[in-house]
Amino acid sequence: MAHSPRVKRSPQQLSGWKATINEYVRLLNQAEIEHAGLPLKEAAADQEHLQRLDKRLARTADRDRQRLAASVKHEARASLIRVQEFGNEASMLLRCEHTRTLNQQGSVYVEERRDYERIWLQHDGSRWQITRIEPVVAERRPRFGGAGLSLRQDEPFFPAKAPGLPYLNHNLLRNFSHESARGLYHRDLAVAYADRWWDTANPEYEEFEVNCTNYISQCLFAGRVPMDYTGRRGTGWWYKGRDNGNEWWSYSWAVSNALQSFLAGRRTTGLRAIAVNAPDQLKLGDVIVYDWNGDGRFQHSTIVTAFDVDGMPLVNANTVSSRHRYWDYRDSYAWTEQTQYRFFHIADEL
Repeated sequence: MAHSPRVKRSPQQLSGWKATINEYVRLLNQAEIEHAGLPLKEAAADQEHLQRLDKRLARTADRDRQRLAASVKHEARASLIRVQEFGNEASMLLRCEHTRTLNQQGSVYVEERRDYERIWLQHDGSRWQITRIEPVVAERRPRFGGAGLSLRQDEPFFPAKAPGLPYLNHNLLRNFSHESARGLYHRDLAVAYADRWWDTANPEYEEFEVNCTNYISQCLFAGRVPMDYTGRRGTGWWYKGRDNGNEWWSYSWAVSNALQSFLAGRRTTGLRAIAVNAPDQLKLGDVIVYDWNGDGRFQHSTIVTAFDVDGMPLVNANTVSSRHRYWDYRDSYAWTEQTQYRFFHIADEL
């Protein structure tokens, strides 16, 4: 049995459309449970989005059947991030937090994710109706659809953070002892960090609009992977923070395609990885990168933080915050039939 979804609202955001949004969240929760978008037809007139949702839920249902997994419980909670009203029209940015409990062949685990949607409503003289829904697919570039929706439109989706500490100065690090080269990758520390910061940003680092690879690099560093500092953004793997408005980090630290290239490179010390052929060859703390379009450019990164009963990876990610999510992302709007993956096993000896 699923919990009743809740929408958190401030008094300034209470308006005539609030009942419609509450009903939408309730029906969205039901749709996730039933793996079908049919319930949302009662609340939304956007046929394009309903078809999009149906396809995503059908993929998830097919995958669950293949895994011999079933949803035990699903809870959807929503928060209004931004609201604009124009007489008989309104638009808003909605954050939906999904908590899904699955039973897979007698083993129960919980996966979590946060999705964002832009919603438009109109009042037809008698009631408010949702006329358009646009998911914010932050795992991919460019963003979903042709509207050019940006997380930075109107106001920051994620508030700006204070400048990060210059991490190369190890005296400024708390609870971190710098190890000499040729240390070991501490997978347990990387996973503990991933679970601690999956749904919020560590304030000691810069937070990016697309934060997935920055988050993965932080996890690797928490696992005692030494930085490869070159002082050149196009080489090495390093982070210093921001100084006088200048960015001081390598592309490989913050960009998925650049991290993929760095991991695929050959080196004898420091952050090294082996590309393996299948996800079940990965271990805790290993990395998966995602090429949604199959064009050779990778747009998303995740870290392995658990396994299901079949030994398949469950991953954590950021930007679209996810914890113990099934590795293939077929439950994401970013996924396409052209999606390609690369599986990187991080070397134990650094």
